[in-house]
Amino acid sequence: MAALMYNVSRGFVIFGEHSLLFRGHNQILVNSRRYVRALRRRPVAVLYPDGERETFIRSNEAAADKMNQKLFKQKGKNLSESDKKYCKEKVSERAGNKKWSGHVSECAEESPHIMDRLGGLRYEKAPAGDNRLAKVSSVARSRAFREKEGKVLLEGRRLICDALSAGASPQMLFFSAVERLQELPLDKLQQAKLIKVKYEEMKTWSDLVTPQGVIAIFSKPDVSRLAFPKDSRRQSVPLFLLCDNVRDAGNLGTILRCAAAAGCDRVLLTKGCVDAWEPKVLRAAMGAHFRLPVFPNLDWDEISKHLPKDVIVHVVDNCSNFTKDPASAPVSEQIENVTSDEYSESDSDEESDDELSLPCVKPQVYHESWAQRSTALVIGGETRELSLEALRLAEETKGRRLFVPMAPGVESLNSAMAASILLFEGRRQLLMLSEKTRRRARSKMF
Repeated sequence: MAALMYNVSRGFVIFGEHSLLFRGHNQILVNSRRYVRALRRRPVAVLYPDGERETFIRSNEAAADKMNQKLFKQKGKNLSESDKKYCKEKVSERAGNKKWSGHVSECAEESPHIMDRLGGLRYEKAPAGDNRLAKVSSVARSRAFREKEGKVLLEGRRLICDALSAGASPQMLFFSAVERLQELPLDKLQQAKLIKVKYEEMKTWSDLVTPQGVIAIFSKPDVSRLAFPKDSRRQSVPLFLLCDNVRDAGNLGTILRCAAAAGCDRVLLTKGCVDAWEPKVLRAAMGAHFRLPVFPNLDWDEISKHLPKDVIVHVVDNCSNFTKDPASAPVSEQIENVTSDEYSESDSDEESDDELSLPCVKPQVYHESWAQRSTALVIGGETRELSLEALRLAEETKGRRLFVPMAPGVESLNSAMAASILLFEGRRQLLMLSEKTRRRARSKMF
């Protein structure tokens, strides 16, 4: 319906959604909806030509009513008298301090029913310019800081939940939304400092393309104090994994994940390996640190203390070029494959005593029987071959050099891939041995 309005200095004609605004002899086409919406707005302040300023202040009762409506939408039911009283007190407090910006969401998030949803936990909001997340995210990625301060950074709901279930101690936790915090075991966050930050800030300092909205700082876990899942420990087999000079973080994390899946008893890391608590290792391991014992930064003299006395140590050869049964190859060829120039430290043309005393570990195909009692596997990195200490340990325990036959032209297997093949084969052989022992015991009983 069209309406016609005239004034002394201007005229306004409405035709459907569009309107004509007359200013003298000029005509201006405007949008009627925007024009009406502008008329309905309540100004915050009015400035007069003489410089006088008039400020409109909303009453406390109106502000409290608006907050009650906000809480009503969130709770989906009538507000209790305590909630209404809480909102009125907050409005009065902020109005008196003259620091309230008028955002009802702040009052709604701090209301008692939010505290009930979080099991009574209290958190603080990071103010503008707060750099705590930036600081801890940057320094926690430094190995020197982790060793000096004894802190590690964990990101993601699943990894943090695994750490809390194993008994790790959280110190500080950053989250972007209350819903992200509710996904964690709240009863285990009583001693942690909870800080809510903006998702954009978390996205800036996260290593993930799509952050999950939760980052935590934990005290560096002590293996002897962690409580590993009982179900995983019951399914474990007497299989031990030794990582020797594994420098790639992604490879080490994948190896740890395979070791946990294969039911290894424990994992031992030499000093030449990458730090087990590096963020990239933690992401690739998918919580393996909290499913089986991982002993990092060990000397070869300490490794024997973590192994049974009757253990047999095999080394994994992921660079072997064997394409046939090694038993049919000449002994000289077998020794030549093991004692390569990579293990020689002498530049002299003459044979030295060290070259003559190099360990001789016989090769063996991976699917043949080699796991008949407590067994340890040594896997090396791709850029650096197995150390002399690993070969000597295998020779002393009468171990073998296990390899996976490859097609001609393939240089080597990824260390994580080679470890996974050997670990699951070792598990299969140990389970078969356990089943045979059980059957013999039953036959003797009857």
